[in-house]
Formats: sequence, structure tokens, C-alpha cells
Amino acid sequence: MSATIKGMNTRQAKLLVSIIDQFIQTAIPVGSKHLLSGGDFSVSGATIRNEMRALGDEGYLEQPHISAGRIPTAKGYRVYVKEYMEPSREERKVRQKFESLKDHYFRRKDQERAFDAVALLSQMIQNVAFSTVPHKTQVYYLGLANALKQPEFQADPRFATGVVEVLEGRLTDLLSRIKVDEQVRYYIGDEHLLPQIQSCSLMVIGYNLRGEKGVLGIMGPMRMDYAYDSVALELVVNLLRGG
Repeated sequence: MSATIKGMNTRQAKLLVSIIDQFIQTAIPVGSKHLLSGGDFSVSGATIRNEMRALGDEGYLEQPHISAGRIPTAKGYRVYVKEYMEPSREERKVRQKFESLKDHYFRRKDQERAFDAVALLSQMIQNVAFSTVPHKTQVYYLGLANALKQPEFQADPRFATGVVEVLEGRLTDLLSRIKVDEQVRYYIGDEHLLPQIQSCSLMVIGYNLRGEKGVLGIMGPMRMDYAYDSVALELVVNLLRGG
């Protein structure tokens, strides 16, 4: 390290950097013994203490207590970040932390996008909107209250019970057994193989978020508005894919 600050020699610059680096990590005043134990300085303790005293006289370090080591001053930090800081030394650690947090961030955002898509779709239709949740083995749904207002549900409470049972526990299994791709697929009546909802229809379409496959769909009575719901499903899945 070459000295770039007037009045500070190379050893003093190295000493200042070492003290600041250690203090940042420990928040404990740094003494000469600790500096020598690191093996970075091949001089005597007296020399180190003299250099620390000189740095203190120049305003780069201060001694909070008579018996304590030194800590950086604001002036010391300013010189450090301007002249001596080496971000590349910390790059690997920072990148590892970033990658871990980035993965968590995007997982949460993927889930939020699926939730938002279901919320949007449920406001557009009179049936149940649902989606598998990226990175989770569950299905998220909204709009059951709307669907239960349909005459078919009003006429037969068992019909409503069967739909709730499927939504709460068996929809994931059902979706794994039917064909889902990037076009709207229709499963009407007994095509979907679940006796609880054989009076219902399903409309499903696939999406992909950063390699994670998902399903967006609609469930309702066979007397649903297929043309309207198909357009709604395609519009929302396109937003989900590209948003």
C-alpha cells in the first residue's frame, strides 16, 4: 500500500486500515498486541504504539480510555473510504449474501405475483379463481363466495360442500393428473375424475416464473360463461407471465 495522504507514511496507512477493518468487525478498541498477533506487522510493539500515537495526533484515531486501544475518528473513516478501502476483498462475501437474499426475494415476489393474479381474476369472474403457488405445494384460491351465489350451489348444499372439500385438499392432486400447458384446457363434468365436483367445470392454463411451473385456473358450475372466462384467464395469465 502506498501512502497517498500528506504526512502519513506507508506503515501508518496500513496500520490505519488494519485498525478500521478490525474495529468494524468487533466494535472493540484495537490495541498494539492485537495488531501484532495478526502477523501483518514485523516491527516492535513500541513502534506500533508510536505510529498509533502519530495517527491520533493527526486526528485519524482516538483513544476512548487511557488503557484502551484506538478507534477510528470520522476523519479516519473519511480517509479510509476515499483512499484505502478495497471493496474487492469483500466481494465474495457480499455476493454470497446477495445471492441468498436474491433467491428469497424472487421466491417471495413469485408468490406475490401468483396471489395478485388470482385476486385480479376473481374480480373479473363469477366463479372460483385459483393458482398453484410457486415454490410451495399448495393452491391459492379466491371467489368462493361468488360461486356459492350461483343457482346450482343454492339448490344443493352438498354440491357446495364437495367444491369446498376439493379446494381445501384435493385440487393439487387433481391438477397433477390432468393435462396443463400454455393454452386454455377445459375439463367439463366427469372429465376431471373427482366425484365431488362432477357437476363442475375446470379451465386451466400453465405459466412459468423463472423456471417454476404453475397453473392458473377457474372452477365453477358447468353452466359457466366459457367464452368470457376464457378471455379473462388468458389476459391474466399473460400478465402473470410477463409482468
